[in-house]
Amino acid sequence: MSDNLQSMYANWMQQVMKQNPLQDWMKQSPFGSDSSIPQMLKEFGAELDPQVLRRLQAEYFEELGNLWKDFLSAKLPEFNDRRFSSPDWHKQTTHAYNAAMYLLNARFLSLLADSVQAPEKKRQKIRFAVQQMIDAMSPANFLATNPEAQAKLIETGGESLKQGITQMFDDMQKGRISLTDESAFEVGKNVATSEGTVVFENRLFQLIQFSPLTKTVHQRPLLMVPPCINKYYILDLQPENSLVRYAVEQGNTVFLVSWANPDESMGDVTWDDYIEQGAIKAIDVVQQISKQDKINTFGFCVGGTILSTALAVLADREIHPASSLTLLTTLLDFSDTGVLDVFVDELQVSMREQTLGHGGLMPGRDLASTFSSLRPNDLVWNYVQSNYLKGQKPPAFDLLYWNSDSTNLPGPMFCWYLRNTYLENSLKVPNKLKVAGNSVDLAKIDAPVFIYGSREDHIVPWQAAFASTAILNPKKKTRNRFVLGASGHIAGVINPASKNKRNYWINEKIGTDPQQWLDGAQEMPGSWWPEWAQFLTEHGGKMVKAPLKSGNVVYIEIEPAPGRYVKVRAD
Repeated sequence: MSDNLQSMYANWMQQVMKQNPLQDWMKQSPFGSDSSIPQMLKEFGAELDPQVLRRLQAEYFEELGNLWKDFLSAKLPEFNDRRFSSPDWHKQTTHAYNAAMYLLNARFLSLLADSVQAPEKKRQKIRFAVQQMIDAMSPANFLATNPEAQAKLIETGGESLKQGITQMFDDMQKGRISLTDESAFEVGKNVATSEGTVVFENRLFQLIQFSPLTKTVHQRPLLMVPPCINKYYILDLQPENSLVRYAVEQGNTVFLVSWANPDESMGDVTWDDYIEQGAIKAIDVVQQISKQDKINTFGFCVGGTILSTALAVLADREIHPASSLTLLTTLLDFSDTGVLDVFVDELQVSMREQTLGHGGLMPGRDLASTFSSLRPNDLVWNYVQSNYLKGQKPPAFDLLYWNSDSTNLPGPMFCWYLRNTYLENSLKVPNKLKVAGNSVDLAKIDAPVFIYGSREDHIVPWQAAFASTAILNPKKKTRNRFVLGASGHIAGVINPASKNKRNYWINEKIGTDPQQWLDGAQEMPGSWWPEWAQFLTEHGGKMVKAPLKSGNVVYIEIEPAPGRYVKVRAD
């Protein structure tokens, strides 16, 4: 886990073992003489305007007084928070006031954090740290203050607690919280099931060619480059929600990069290697197998950053292989990295460079815990409550199985990525970086571009995805298309057309301002996938007979999809 969240989780387990879950701070006013909050803010190097502090104090004590009056008159407090949505929180006086007091303290702690006088970077770190503490100390997270867990304990005659403790110790052995019933899934059997063949491999990736599902296909194939931070099968979970299968059904010959899950032998791999031996090699093999100079290219998240860098390197070599470029939730301009920004500063990056920059691995579980800390109520404390306090076994959910299937990253590659993108934002600056021996100018990529962002994305804010429209095709803006989908980083992308759920926004006038684009956009019902399919059709060339077999005389069939690489676990 991230250091912050790991500390909170360890503290939680310690309190459970002591059977003393009520933390001192829960009994305190954020403004009381015994409160540790002002001192904590000072340790962060933050100051509070005395006038603002007095105003918040007055408002807080007024609301506290009203809450106390309601308590004395036996009037149950009203509150609306999904953590306390069960009737058990609302019909019992003690638990209702526990929740109400917690929510009151939490709200004013957040207001205090928002009011500190400090540079924005520091303010963001303070807000993040305070919110981590607030989320960890919810009364829903402790047996002694969770009426739902107590009711379950009585109902089961103690079995729920026994089962919960067993599951907690099992998770401690794994080093992570179980989000789903992992025994319900197996890669290649009920996730990553699209039929295909591995036609090439090196130490960085396997290249999969998927079997056609139509009699004719577009002349130009589609190469998909997923993120190397997780396994590729987020794009191929099960047939009904597989973006891979959908692309194949639309008459595309689909190739996909399945990244290796690095072990110690790959501790020396660099960003240059991922570009030259990874994306560029994959492009070359697809061109040779398909006998096409131009191919449709696709990158998702970090995969999009890798692919775009590779195409810029090739452009500097005066090679332009892309008939089109699709970027899903991808950062090229790292000016706005959302909440992830709290993890990146000169000190933290320098520490990583000292420990990993010259060799070693960034463990997958550390990366997974960092992402979990961005949404701790959804990805940590929700499961603490259900798995441990109530003794419930997590249900089977393919997306959460994928989420728990972590991948390592080579230290040198990871450190280069952190410094040159997140910290220094150099990738967007023409010719500032050299990669694989060539200058990188993203404006030199000569291809129509389909850019997708998710409206509620906390990893790649949609405005940051939109920013790519100013970097790519700067002199030919009409070649860029931006589509905004509903929901978050993963759920917005994996939105099958067949289910007709959610909505998306389109606006052909790109402009320079994302809000102006959205104000003028047309909201469309259902999935954005058909919009993308039409884009691929426009750049896929004529229809030809589907290939009878995968590979060619040089790149022969190695093994069936999904291949060996995707099955290697980081645990």
